[in-house]
Amino acid sequence: MGIWNSAVGLLLVTGAFLSVSLPLGKMATAAGVSAPAWSFVISFGAGILLLPALLASSKARLPNAHKLRYFFITAAISYALPNLILFLVIPRLGSGYSGIMFTLSPVITLAMSIALRLRRPNALGITGIGVGFAGAMMVALSRGEAGRPAELVWVAVALVIPVLLASGNIYRTLDWPPESSPLELAVGSHVASALMLLTGMVMIGDGIPVALLGEIPLAVIAQGTAAAVMFVFFFRLQTVGGPVYLSQIGYVAAAIGLVIGTAVFGERYPTVTWLGAAIITIGVLLTTLAQQAEERRQAAG
Repeated sequence: MGIWNSAVGLLLVTGAFLSVSLPLGKMATAAGVSAPAWSFVISFGAGILLLPALLASSKARLPNAHKLRYFFITAAISYALPNLILFLVIPRLGSGYSGIMFTLSPVITLAMSIALRLRRPNALGITGIGVGFAGAMMVALSRGEAGRPAELVWVAVALVIPVLLASGNIYRTLDWPPESSPLELAVGSHVASALMLLTGMVMIGDGIPVALLGEIPLAVIAQGTAAAVMFVFFFRLQTVGGPVYLSQIGYVAAAIGLVIGTAVFGERYPTVTWLGAAIITIGVLLTTLAQQAEERRQAAG
């Protein structure tokens, strides 16, 4: 079938590339780069790196009013605002713990999907989401690194991230422009996000911190490249797996983010955090089995 047509393969690839943003964001904030500036790096890098591929394809055309609306609403609730909050809380919560916030979006997405009667997983898939959510709550209640419990106010701020992500998952399904390719939507929404973030930085008197970004060129290049690759698979996963299954990328990203935070940055988390991560993994396996069963059912007929 290939990764491009496999919801499971798309999930793993997208989640893995998403996890890269967590340690790179911590490196950027440690270097003095602000949350808006690093969020701009993600969206600008993704948009610019993917633009040549879009222009070379047969899908390149001026966007209509529907697509422009889609680009800017998606940019606000799926990229600009969640990234701003994420890179604001990483210095307070740690990169691994901050990544756990992504794991809270599946259950919110599921609730919204059921309420709006959109595509939802079967019983096994719903069980997997529930198991993953239980693990995510264990991690969230552990409040960050061992010996350095996070202030509840920053945990509360971070909890806005999954609400925004879930809203974006549902919106993109409801308002998906017809006959639009994943590449086109990735470029358009990230260019819109970059414009919004740049406008905001200018309005508050900040500019693009070229000097600071020049001190961490490899991180900038890695972040832009990872974002560009991830969002092509991200929009394809939205089509193949639907909004609820798409939300599972947070589970994959959070698990990898915990490992990277521990191995690279020396972050240390209590036993309950790792136990929660293990339960999250079980939840991912259950939803993956459910998705594979659904793919076999569709292939059979």
